[in-house]
Amino acid sequence: MSAATTRSRTPDRLCAEAVDLARAAAEEAAAPGVVGEHVGMLSEGDRVVTHYFECKELGYRGWRWAATVARASRAKIVTLDEVVLLPGPDAVLAPEWVPWSERLRPGDMGPGDLLPTDAEDLRLEPGFTGVDEPLPNSPFSEEMAELVEAEDAEVTPAAPAQLPTAPVRGTIAAVAEELGMRRARVLSRYGLHVAADRWEEGFGPQTPMAQAAPATCVSCGFLTPIGGSLGQAFGVCANEFSPADGRVVSLAYGCGGHSEAAVMPAPPRPPAPVIDETRVDPFPLRPAPDSGSVPEATDEDTAELGHS
Repeated sequence: MSAATTRSRTPDRLCAEAVDLARAAAEEAAAPGVVGEHVGMLSEGDRVVTHYFECKELGYRGWRWAATVARASRAKIVTLDEVVLLPGPDAVLAPEWVPWSERLRPGDMGPGDLLPTDAEDLRLEPGFTGVDEPLPNSPFSEEMAELVEAEDAEVTPAAPAQLPTAPVRGTIAAVAEELGMRRARVLSRYGLHVAADRWEEGFGPQTPMAQAAPATCVSCGFLTPIGGSLGQAFGVCANEFSPADGRVVSLAYGCGGHSEAAVMPAPPRPPAPVIDETRVDPFPLRPAPDSGSVPEATDEDTAELGHS
């Protein structure tokens, strides 16, 4: 360990004694009555010491005012370096910052909000592969255009205004655009699976509503089919009284608003119980006179025995 490192761990005597200078600087930077007791000091290096004071601000529990003082070599005057408010070991801190793209949740977007999609989003894939791009040796390609500009040459002997242009009509891209199918990006297989899992979690066969439903959506008249590969497992509910109205639901989902719930056959009645616990069997309060072995006697005959 070097001598400089050893000196930096030992606080300078004059800087360590400059508590009043550090307190005055902290009180000047803070509001009145906010700087508390001196809670410690830390040697920052040769002739550099930071004094810590308790912060009494209500919103900064556990924070400390840090006033750093320093002294020049062979000087006897201690000067102020800086005053800052720093969190202590028990300070209440804000949670770790999370990027907005990770904080965003479904339903957070409002009118006028823009949500840029990442160029490398795994849920999307290119919708147009560029099959109509001209060949590299074609007079319409960008490489040939740059070559013409560099060498000051012409592809054809005609004037620049009469040079051929890339055809628009008749290409695959033009036909796809007319049919409404030319999109820059479309859902990838991963995006389809993610959407299907999300929809099935909200309106799928494992939900409590579907477990108590009389039938599934595949036999409901309010189900509106959708196209594409997702149409084999999902549809759109069009029942205004259903909790899934206007939502994409699984064909195995169901609710009490099924279109055929009123005309479904009633469940069979259970058989009669072997022991009918609902009937009341009458029992006599007194046995019949001839039911026992004791002969019938009058009250006068039993009076001597003490019976009434």
